[in-house]
Formats: sequence, C-alpha cells, structure tokens
Amino acid sequence: MGRKRLVARLAALLIALLLALPVHGLWRLFGRRSPWPPRFLGLVGRIVGARRRVVGTPLRHDVVFVANHLSWIDILLLSGATGTAFIAKAELRGVPLVGWLCTLNATIFVSRADRMAVTAQIAQLRDTLARDWPVTLFPEGTTGDGVTLLPFKAALLAALDPPPPGVRVQPVRIDYGPATHELAWVGDEPGQHHAARVLKRRGSFVATLHFAEPFAPADFGNRKAIATEARRRIEAL
Repeated sequence: MGRKRLVARLAALLIALLLALPVHGLWRLFGRRSPWPPRFLGLVGRIVGARRRVVGTPLRHDVVFVANHLSWIDILLLSGATGTAFIAKAELRGVPLVGWLCTLNATIFVSRADRMAVTAQIAQLRDTLARDWPVTLFPEGTTGDGVTLLPFKAALLAALDPPPPGVRVQPVRIDYGPATHELAWVGDEPGQHHAARVLKRRGSFVATLHFAEPFAPADFGNRKAIATEARRRIEAL
C-alpha cells in the first residue's frame, strides 16, 4: 500500500505541476511576479498530506519570518500561507522535485560547510527584501526534532543590522502535532529517503503555524540580540 500511495501522490504532483506551469509562464511572459509558485507549493503540501492551520496573523511584506525547522514540508506550509522566499539548508537542493520547487520561490540555499559564503548570502537576503519579498530564515541552521529548539545561528541576521527601512521580524513556531516524531527530518537520513517516506505515509496530519507578534529589529540593537528575542518568542508560543 505504501508504494501505491507513493505513486498516487507523485501522479497528483505531476498533474498539479502541468496545470500550474502554463499559468505561471503567462505571468512571467508579461514580466510580472507570478503568484503561482506559492500557491503551487501550498497545494503540494496538501498532496503530501499536510493540513495547514494558521494561528496569529502573518505579515505580508517587509518581514523576516524566523522559524524553527522540522523538514522540507515547512517550506510548502509557509510558502502557501505567506508567499515567502526562503533561506534553507543546501541539502534541500538535492531533494528530487522539492529542490527545484524551492528555486521557483527565490530560495537562498545555505551551505553550513562554506562559512566564506555568508557575506554573499547576506547580500542576497537584503536584495530579496528590497524586491518586496517576505523572507523566512531557519536560524537553527538544520532541521530539528520539533520538540526542542537547537541553538540559533545569528550570522544571517546581520542583514538586519542595520535593518532595511520598515522591515520587521516575526517569529514562527511550526508544529506537526502527533506526527512530529514520524515526519521530522533529523540525523543523516538522505533527503530522497525522507521524501519517499512522507509520500508513502498513510493519511494526513495537521501542521500548525503559530505566528507571534512581530517586532522591530532596531529595538534590539544587533543580530545576536535579535536572534535571542526571536527564540524567546518562539519558545513562548
């Protein structure tokens, strides 16, 4: 049965892609930002079994979402809910289909092994904000078990020191509920294996996005203080 679910979901993904690509192409043909990548990513989330529940009010622009990170499913959920671009771990680029989908939504891939690339990544982040994209940062730097927060890495928050005019930080806690242990992408499991495991899974699950009150990064002075405040608010949700 697991193999049948895998095939059925892959077929649904292909059909959704074939329907969305022509419409997306028309928007791009006229030189406009297409709303279809986040809509499509949100639909992919439903196809893989996620039923999104939003608590709180996400900002729509001039915002950096700072969120905990459980798996590549987070990108589907947050994109569908907010239209955000992402800063995500480089390993996602190698996940079949998911990696390509991420590129449609202005994802900035971060390599934990290449510290010399941080300056370029900060520049990319500021450029994305300047183009009026909301941006999501996963400051744990990798995926966790969904139970405890890993230490926050503040390097990329240097893009907010000083912050671009009007930009705020909105912390987000992602919760897969009872399915967390089964769906969190932890350890050295290859991305392809995790994706196949999710696609073979029976039924659906509720994934809750808790949006905290946003804050002005300038009120906290520097990247480390911004990271500390974001973490505090996520832990309080």
